[in-house]
Amino acid sequence: MIHEIAFSNSYTHPLTDNTQGIFMKQYLNLCNRIVNEGVWVKNERTGKRCLTVINADLTYDVGKGEFPLVTTRKSYFKSAIAEIIGYLRGYDNAADFRALGTKTWDANANQNDVWLNNDFRKGEDDMGLCYGAIGRNFPTADNSGKIDLLKNIIDDLSKGVDNRGEILTFYHPGAFHMACLRPCLYSHHFSLLGDTLYLNSTQRSCDVPLGLNFNMVQVYVLLAIVAQITGHKAGQAFHKIVNAHIYEDQLELMRDVQLKREPYPLPTLKINPKIKSLEDIETWVTMDDFSIEGYEFHEPIAYPFSV
Repeated sequence: MIHEIAFSNSYTHPLTDNTQGIFMKQYLNLCNRIVNEGVWVKNERTGKRCLTVINADLTYDVGKGEFPLVTTRKSYFKSAIAEIIGYLRGYDNAADFRALGTKTWDANANQNDVWLNNDFRKGEDDMGLCYGAIGRNFPTADNSGKIDLLKNIIDDLSKGVDNRGEILTFYHPGAFHMACLRPCLYSHHFSLLGDTLYLNSTQRSCDVPLGLNFNMVQVYVLLAIVAQITGHKAGQAFHKIVNAHIYEDQLELMRDVQLKREPYPLPTLKINPKIKSLEDIETWVTMDDFSIEGYEFHEPIAYPFSV
């Protein structure tokens, strides 16, 4: 049963100070904050209510190898990585994502009634002009051409150049009607300090039980792999979430199951050191080039997904 009001803030997670990883404290604090302090908001797209808070900040120390993989439920990290690699390749078709190793775009491409009736949809599995399809082919304002934002950033960083605007964005309001979904994790700003590369990623909307599990991994991997191919040390990745929410049909699982589990120490991510360029990412990289060590986890939780 879903209650009509947010729950009392008397409940706290039994996370001890000596549990490995500041990340897990940040993650669990956010989950508890939504459960205890969130406000119910009706979501127009899904027709469901969400328990919602505004503004959350997470930090991942990529340089120290603190991989932000949730341990209080089994997390399918390769699917999350496959999605971000697909974005970097500019994919606009769910079939391409499936071939790479993730089914995350199947529903939005093929089960969204508004998109299915959109004249811009090119057929089965088409996602339209969203995410990487924008970031690799950003239309110019005068319609004179397109800009490969990612390649420009990689070229600059490889030369040690930071123009204070090394921004990979997937957000283009003029193209929303041409895609099955507006981007959620939409902006990635890279910065160089000496030989250390940092990343500030901004997310407008976050389904915390499902999406955040992926998004944290993607922010970490994006900094790690861009640092590797541009020849820099990885620093910290800063993840800003504007609207963080838990859907009403996810709430009991989060409150009564996941938040009552004791977290395990964080695992370590290994990336194939032979990945040296953007071309490598575009052509031959597979999920076999990513592995984790020391991953202990609790049983999976089948959170409902809202299309």
